[in-house]
Amino acid sequence: MNIADIALSRHATKAFDPARKIPAELAGQIETLLRFSPSSTNAQPWHFFIADNDAGKARIAKAAQGAYGANEPKIRNASHVVVFCTRAAMDDAHLAAVLAQEARDGRLPTDEARANQHRGRSFYVNMHRFERRDAQHWMEKQVYLAVGTLLLGAGALGIDACPIEGFDQALLDEELGLRERGLTSAVIVALGYRSDDDFNAKLPKSRLPTEAVITRL
Repeated sequence: MNIADIALSRHATKAFDPARKIPAELAGQIETLLRFSPSSTNAQPWHFFIADNDAGKARIAKAAQGAYGANEPKIRNASHVVVFCTRAAMDDAHLAAVLAQEARDGRLPTDEARANQHRGRSFYVNMHRFERRDAQHWMEKQVYLAVGTLLLGAGALGIDACPIEGFDQALLDEELGLRERGLTSAVIVALGYRSDDDFNAKLPKSRLPTEAVITRL
């Protein structure tokens, strides 16, 4: 597999074929991509809602009406839709849960290793919480690492995808009860297979030239 070929061939799908569904085995791989996405200090400040049925997709599509109406059919016709959510706060309970999981997974074989991991992660978390006071923005950046992981991974699996920021965040947060869970929606990704109406699939990709975006030191 040439990963550059995937970057050159994938695109933001503008129309999905509602009759084509992602097989269960590939859907399971999508979940693995989400769970094992990278994040700063392995803080994992996210939660993912996945809809693979009409009722679930309809709930998400409520947030893509009116000014965002162009995105509603993408959500309804996709096979699967993922809502990427950011934690409202990087609190001590979450940090303790992450640390405990790392210990269960065998990453922290000694008490010293556990203490060092907690100290190192807390340094960065507290820097964003109290000094820079940009913790929400910092956490959203981690969520977008997961978005990138999903988009490239979906391309490798032969699955089409479309990232969507055009939706009513407040409406979606209310529909999914996110505030009560300490979450806020950040971005939606629709997944499935393109239809013949996907005009973007027929257009050449366009990016700035290499010399405009890459400087070799």
